[in-house]
Amino acid sequence: MRRPAIVLGVVLLVLSATVPAAGAFDAPAAQEDPSCEFPVTMTDASDANVTVDAEPERVVTLNPSAAQTMWELDAREKVVGVSQFAGYLEDAGDREVVTSGSPSQVNAEQVISLEPDLVLAPNTIDNDSVTQLRDAGVTVYRFQFANSLDAVYEKTETIGRLVGACDAAETTVSDMRDRVDTIRQAVDGQERPSVYYALGGGYTAGPSTFIGSMIDTAGGHNIAADGNFSKPYPQPSEEFVAEQDPEHVVVGVPAAQMNADKSELIGADSVVRNTTAYEEGNIVAVNVNHINQPAPRVVEPMTQMAQAFHPDAYAEANTTTTATTAEPTTQTETATTAAATTTDGGDGSSGGSAPGFGVATGVVAVLGAALFARR
Repeated sequence: MRRPAIVLGVVLLVLSATVPAAGAFDAPAAQEDPSCEFPVTMTDASDANVTVDAEPERVVTLNPSAAQTMWELDAREKVVGVSQFAGYLEDAGDREVVTSGSPSQVNAEQVISLEPDLVLAPNTIDNDSVTQLRDAGVTVYRFQFANSLDAVYEKTETIGRLVGACDAAETTVSDMRDRVDTIRQAVDGQERPSVYYALGGGYTAGPSTFIGSMIDTAGGHNIAADGNFSKPYPQPSEEFVAEQDPEHVVVGVPAAQMNADKSELIGADSVVRNTTAYEEGNIVAVNVNHINQPAPRVVEPMTQMAQAFHPDAYAEANTTTTATTAEPTTQTETATTAAATTTDGGDGSSGGSAPGFGVATGVVAVLGAALFARR
């Protein structure tokens, strides 16, 4: 009987993590700093000049996408505090949880008690919390709203610069770009099937979001682009979804449900059951903690989507890429299909494993309760 409450909480969390809240800061201008020396000063989304005097040894991440990035940069040992939605990350349970609620609220006193050298905050954390931390002498860098893949690259590089992991960030972004280029080459010139992303609670991702950018890059046509919606994460009517009749439906699920019967991920009363996607079995289950969070692992669901939307073209491009690659290790990197075996939780700037973006459902309009029955 608690499933509706779980679903609602997850949906609100994803939206709060991905959509700029009232009073949210504008995005900062792009910056370049090729060195990785300290001190370093960077202007954040609040237009504050944030100075990190020395390489941080203690970092607090207030959203799961920042935590995921720290893990991918092999800098997890620096992290002493995480949000409640970072639990999907290996060993994250050893860190102190400093947020709660939906949307996430920061326990500023707890953060301060951890004596962090740096706090990485999403744009959706309320202004009062950021001010309270800064007034206490805590260095806080606040990120902009992630609305594209380029924003994910930039965020990864920025975190690397702030924590002294520039080389790791450069390598990570380079690998991401290589894999994305492989996907783009595979789908280039292909007819784009219509796609509906079932975010949960009837919400979806519009074209002006990093998730929308992922769908487009994977060679799909996001039906939300045809709805003339004003919000980046709209709640289209069932009539709209039925009329668009998507050829593919993408759903985010916990890692444990990746291999579940796809039909079980769609609620019995969902309009999706009346679509071509459902009738033809074109339900693409991706890791919710990867698709909903603007962090390096977004390449995994993108790969899955490209394979689902254009299986032959992707297979051919993959074969060509691996056949012309000199190093066997690079072959694995560019040809990977790890999306089916690796994981994340919803965070946009994001939301949780059960999101930010991740971006985490049994949904009113699309998913069954099992979809986001997370931890």
